[in-house]
Amino acid sequence: MSDSSTERTTPHLPVLYQPSIDALQPHDGGRYVDATIGAGGHASGILEMSSPSGLLLGLDRDEHALAIARKRLSEFGNRVFLSHSSYVNMETEVGNLGWSNVDGILMDLGLSSMQLDTPERGFSFRTDNPLDMRFDLTSGMSASDIINTIREEELSRLLWEFGEEPKSRQIASAIVRNRPVMTTGQLASLVARVYGSHRGEHHPATRTFQAIRIAVNDELGGLQRTLPNAIKLLKPGSRLAIITFHSLEDRMVKQFFQRESRDCLCPPAQPICTCGHKAVIRLVQRKPINPEKEEIRSNPRSRSAKLRVAEKL
Repeated sequence: MSDSSTERTTPHLPVLYQPSIDALQPHDGGRYVDATIGAGGHASGILEMSSPSGLLLGLDRDEHALAIARKRLSEFGNRVFLSHSSYVNMETEVGNLGWSNVDGILMDLGLSSMQLDTPERGFSFRTDNPLDMRFDLTSGMSASDIINTIREEELSRLLWEFGEEPKSRQIASAIVRNRPVMTTGQLASLVARVYGSHRGEHHPATRTFQAIRIAVNDELGGLQRTLPNAIKLLKPGSRLAIITFHSLEDRMVKQFFQRESRDCLCPPAQPICTCGHKAVIRLVQRKPINPEKEEIRSNPRSRSAKLRVAEKL
């Protein structure tokens, strides 16, 4: 990996780039939403494939990422619309452009490499920096705000539900006993002490940092609210492509896709359907698309990525 200054100005090719573009099937004249535009890597591919007249709306909560995307996509001129906004507001943002529906939506969830490689954002435990973890630095409570104010029981539940952390109670107790915990280094050290001598593939604080980041940014709640609206915005025959990076968000996407691709949600033993549910999507593939070995070698962070695709009926 290159040095951090180069990393921030020259982003790598995004995860699952070609499978994502292939899944959306961009075409000339189409209207597309990149709901987590980041540095604009996927968006660039969508715009190229939908040239000369395809349009793209790009959303992101991170103003720094938007600035990079704006520069990267400047060659596409007035075919690009960027907004400092969450995908939770997708329906409103699409309406603001006067669009009633779109030809494809891409969501690349979770933490970007740019955010992780910017120490002062507080996402990484590899350096000692203020505990922030907000995707949008202009609003919301920071990680330190949350872990220093909520009750121990709530903190333990947060670590268990969002991080699947087996030592959630011990870690929550350690945090409360050592308040205020203000930096990434402090938090990582507390978790490491709970684990004691730890030999494993990942740092013992990995789950704790994931859980707190998810809570700070309401990632799962936002995703749950967005999925139905995304399907609603699609034209028939258009696709929603979602890249996930951990089991919690992937499970949510998988279960939503499975449910909305079925005509009946009644218990299997019930002889007659009474729910009246009708399928609104079809699964483009039953299993998720994973990165090839070559991509994982060039970008180890892609190893946990999964791409799921659904098509509007």
